[in-house]
Amino acid sequence: MFHQEGIKFESKWENIALVAGKVLRQENIKKQEWWDLFQDISNVCNWDEKGAHKIHDELRQLIKQHINQIQESVLSNNDEASLLAAYIREWTRFFQQCNYLPLPFRVVEDAMRNKMAVATMKKDIDQSLIYKLMLQEWNDNIFHSIRDKIHGAAMRLVEMERSGESFDKQLVIGVRESYVNLSTDHTDPLRIYKEHFERKYLESTDNYYKAHASAYLASNGVLNYLKYADAKLAEEELRGKQYLETVKSIKSVELLKECLVRCLVDSFRDQILAECLKLITDNNIEYLRMMFMLIDRVPGAVSAILNHLEDYIYQAGLDDMRQCADTITTDPEKYVEELLKLFNRFSKLVAQAFNSDTRFLTSRDKAYKKVVNDTTVFKLELPTSRATTNKTAPESKCPELLALFCDQLLRKSPLSKKMTPQEIEEKLKNLLLVLKYVQNKDVFMKYHKSHLTRRLILEMSVDSELEENMVEWLRDIGMPVEFVNKLARMFQDIKVSEDLNQRFKENLHDQEPTTADSVNIKILNAAAWSRGSDYVPVALPTELDEYIPSVEEFYKKSHSGRKLQWHHLLSNGTVTFQNAVGTFELEVTTFQMSILFAFNQRPEDQISFESLKLATQLPDTELRRTLFSLVASAKLKLQVLKMSPAVKNAKDFDNSTNFFINQEFGIFRQGKLQKRAKLSLVGRLILTTEKAKKEEEEGIVQLRILRVQEAIVKILKMRKTVNNASLQTELVEILKNMFLPQKKMIKEQIEWLIEHKYMQRDEENINTFIYLA
Repeated sequence: MFHQEGIKFESKWENIALVAGKVLRQENIKKQEWWDLFQDISNVCNWDEKGAHKIHDELRQLIKQHINQIQESVLSNNDEASLLAAYIREWTRFFQQCNYLPLPFRVVEDAMRNKMAVATMKKDIDQSLIYKLMLQEWNDNIFHSIRDKIHGAAMRLVEMERSGESFDKQLVIGVRESYVNLSTDHTDPLRIYKEHFERKYLESTDNYYKAHASAYLASNGVLNYLKYADAKLAEEELRGKQYLETVKSIKSVELLKECLVRCLVDSFRDQILAECLKLITDNNIEYLRMMFMLIDRVPGAVSAILNHLEDYIYQAGLDDMRQCADTITTDPEKYVEELLKLFNRFSKLVAQAFNSDTRFLTSRDKAYKKVVNDTTVFKLELPTSRATTNKTAPESKCPELLALFCDQLLRKSPLSKKMTPQEIEEKLKNLLLVLKYVQNKDVFMKYHKSHLTRRLILEMSVDSELEENMVEWLRDIGMPVEFVNKLARMFQDIKVSEDLNQRFKENLHDQEPTTADSVNIKILNAAAWSRGSDYVPVALPTELDEYIPSVEEFYKKSHSGRKLQWHHLLSNGTVTFQNAVGTFELEVTTFQMSILFAFNQRPEDQISFESLKLATQLPDTELRRTLFSLVASAKLKLQVLKMSPAVKNAKDFDNSTNFFINQEFGIFRQGKLQKRAKLSLVGRLILTTEKAKKEEEEGIVQLRILRVQEAIVKILKMRKTVNNASLQTELVEILKNMFLPQKKMIKEQIEWLIEHKYMQRDEENINTFIYLA
């Protein structure tokens, strides 16, 4: 049997060292030498019990000698650029060989691993021991001794670039790459890079801008500094992406940005923000945008700009409203236009200067809401309700003016006649935009409903489709469902009433064809229209007075158990007026009709105020108001009635004031007196009575009280126990689409609910409330 004696380390190391040295020096190696190297190392490890460790120890010395030679060569370069170039060149060659030299020594690694402790982790086992050895020796010998020179040289080159000088960028990039690849710690492979290169780069950046930024600001002022800081941030970010490691697992560029923000922005935050209000006031979009982009990089600092913007919008909005107060308080169209102009102006500022950032949009909304709901320009005084002990605070008149403008757009008015349906729709959408910011929407709801009632009853809507669309738009902007549903019900009532009226006319046509054809009855549901307190007595003309029982009899046959309540206040009709001048058709209210019919039998006579009161049976206030509309109509050159003696105000009428038909009455068109013409005297007289208006305003307050009580009970039912702060917060959230409840109203209703055993205070904490089932 053939037998080979054991191969010892000493017999093979000389050849192994010779070829390994060539590999390290990147010298040419013959193929046979390369294969012999594999064979020699394998033989030693297989036959010499300590061969693997001996090879490993000697290889360490060989690598160390090679690195010492490299160190001498690198340090022989005097200038920094040459030093960096030499270091990068030698490192690149050495690092390449880190991938080749371990190949023939794998058998050494395997032999050594087999003798390692069982507890050794797999990750350590998977990594080449010779690879780690080479990097460790480089780190311990050359890197450790000259790293300060490498750091300093690389950072000085970067500083030269910051000052405008040029150099070979690969010198810094090469240093970075050597630091990245030098670590042998598998748990943190970039440790050496972070501890040395990244840290030094950030320190260098910080020191540079601490020295330069402050001097630039002092010499050039804040506005020029904004441009400087903005340019430097962009420039340094680009430079950082070139010179710093950008793999996802490390955040070097982000750390650089934070460093730059501290140096360039946060350090001078107060000086920069001191210019903010002036820039906003001057509408300096370019610098505002720059300031925003800079300050927004500092956590929490943008709040100062938000506060400046909010204060500016509120003050500027109020100033503009005050300047045109005389116009906008009397002209709803001008008022809405002014509010929209302000909204568009502030929205444009936020869009251009702050990129429509949601935080700035919120500040715009908060400030604009304060302008819309401000009470210094004009206010609505709601009366004190019987259920409250304190006078209610003044509120903005905005919701009332918005409702009035909406009415002008939706009814047949001089304003709506000048516009197309598309233009009306656009203005309504603008109105709704303003309405979103109205705090007490319940006031708008009340007025809007009153105006809608008038339009539907008098058939004065400019476009029925727009009317119904408006109801849906109100639903879309978050108006309470209950309110919107009542509006929708009003349209249904009108349609049902038209069918009922048609059947009634068909039923009476054979008996009273003339009267049936000339009268139109609207029967409406009180629950939706709720105008119970508007009833005003009046003596109707005989033709109408005799017609009413027929209507009631017909209705009772179809709807037993229901009661009709006549609202002559809301009625109107057309009368024919004849005199020597011509024949005129006058559209009048029922009250005006009653007065005019009193002169039918006495057209040439004078009738006293007292006699007219007896003849018409109208209350004093309504009689005065209606008479004044006939003797002093602003739209007429010649009045229907004359008075003696003449007075300037309806309040000046007394029992001896006489009224008589103006036999010279006529209507002018384009300056010419017409022989035949039609004219409406209805105007806005029938909207409501003084008493009903007062009750309506009191009703707003009363409804608020009920809504607050209802919401408190709802919260308590759900929560069972709630503290005062949480109760108020949830209460506002529930009621915000209708109105903002005042604190004193909340307090009063809490006390009322406690008194009436709906809730009680916690005995241990008076600010905690408990629901009583």
